[in-house]
Amino acid sequence: MIVDNRAELPMPVGAGRYNVYTGAGVGSAVPTAAQLGLEPPRFCAACGRRMVVQVRPDGWWAKCSRHGLVDSGDLEVQR
Repeated sequence: MIVDNRAELPMPVGAGRYNVYTGAGVGSAVPTAAQLGLEPPRFCAACGRRMVVQVRPDGWWAKCSRHGLVDSGDLEVQR
């Protein structure tokens, strides 16, 4: 039996129905800058709403009005 100890990604950037970089449905093309890790997510994966995004020298945070806040520092544990 394999146990996965990784926590799931927060709702705004986790698996959902919407592309977090374009707001289109899942399966749409991801921009090159996003593939390289140069762009923060701009749309909520769960509801497709545009998020408020603040880019800092050490990362970014993004806030969905319905699903809350996610910080890039929180995602470093996932790597």
